[in-house]
Amino acid sequence: MLNEKIDTLVVGAGQAGVAMSEHLTSQGVPHLVLEKNRIAEAWRTGRWDSLVANGPAWHDRFPSQEFTGMDPEDFAGKDRVADYFVEYAKRFNAPIRTGVEVIKAERIEGTGAFRVETTDGVIEAQRIVAATGAFQHPVIPPVVPEKAEMKQLHSFHYRNPGQLPEGAVLVVGAGSSGAQIADELNRAGRKVYLSVGPHDRPPRMYRGRDFVWWLGVLGLWDQAAQEPGKEHVTISVSGAYGGQTMDFRRLAGEGVTLLGMTETYENGTLTFASDLQDNIASGDADYLKMLELADAYVERTGIDLPEEPEARRAFPDPHCLSHPIRELDLKKEGITTILWATGFRQDFAWMKVDAFDAQGRPRHQRGVSAEPGIYFLGLPWQSRRGSTFIWGVWHDAKHVADQIAIQRHYEGYRGPGECRADAL
Repeated sequence: MLNEKIDTLVVGAGQAGVAMSEHLTSQGVPHLVLEKNRIAEAWRTGRWDSLVANGPAWHDRFPSQEFTGMDPEDFAGKDRVADYFVEYAKRFNAPIRTGVEVIKAERIEGTGAFRVETTDGVIEAQRIVAATGAFQHPVIPPVVPEKAEMKQLHSFHYRNPGQLPEGAVLVVGAGSSGAQIADELNRAGRKVYLSVGPHDRPPRMYRGRDFVWWLGVLGLWDQAAQEPGKEHVTISVSGAYGGQTMDFRRLAGEGVTLLGMTETYENGTLTFASDLQDNIASGDADYLKMLELADAYVERTGIDLPEEPEARRAFPDPHCLSHPIRELDLKKEGITTILWATGFRQDFAWMKVDAFDAQGRPRHQRGVSAEPGIYFLGLPWQSRRGSTFIWGVWHDAKHVADQIAIQRHYEGYRGPGECRADAL
């Protein structure tokens, strides 16, 4: 069993951990990254087979390394994204130790350091960066009992249509994951029902530019906080099939039955809220708002981008939207699978430190915890809208690494008459 010391211990070697290691290396901070599986493991085994990045390769990357072997406008597949992080880490010889899980971290009283128990021994660290990301534990709402006679799984465990038993599928959740999976299952010939909650629905492409470009030039990636009332609103966008706007009317026209938010279950029947029309209308408003902002930018700057009036032509309302279904007898409809695309929860139970609020959420300012020596990376809206995106976490990591370097500078200071000692 090891018993070693390190200045900064980074927990997690996904996109956040790799970015953190790069910036700590640049700052000359001695550090170690621990990963319980492989580098970027979630991209390999926590995603379905056909998943691609939600942004084109020119955008969804770290600033200093492009994706090789593919067109910059294409959307990288999940395994290619994972390989990208492995390649990136090799560039600067990142001190990543895989196959090591952190069990517990607690402060050593009177020293300012932390004792970290791992499956490979004990490590003493002056600082800890929790870079475990935003998508840790899949959440399935307690609506349908586990004993119900149907398969239930989270989108985290979905791989492909062939994995599911024969029969219709109810997908609950219409963010990017739920919408894309519903589309894939429908294309595979399955009967699909899609429970749609509140969402934002940007255009994939408008006037010759991807929506990630529009968010950039409009300064929307740098929004410091969500709009009031939209704290839990998901975004529905897709890079699948070459990239397309996720239009729920189009999906319905292709055979998907739209439903409101899933509410209750009793005796084999699911009920749904009467909010489908409102949720679709809100998504439409978000879509049109982006077009208006883009048009105003073109007019203001004079940039030569072609008009696109067809972008405002809506698909006709399907019957399931004009006459919403409020309940479904699952057996009667032949539904054998419920696929929950209902998000994730974070888990920092291994951190026995005073860095969390009453709900267990990190107390921090741009990743710098209220508890000295504790830092976070990869949190949603950590500093801006783009914080959970590949490029966004890289910029957040730079800020956190800068703050660590500043603290090391102060710690290394010795006043007149004091013996000088180099920081760790």
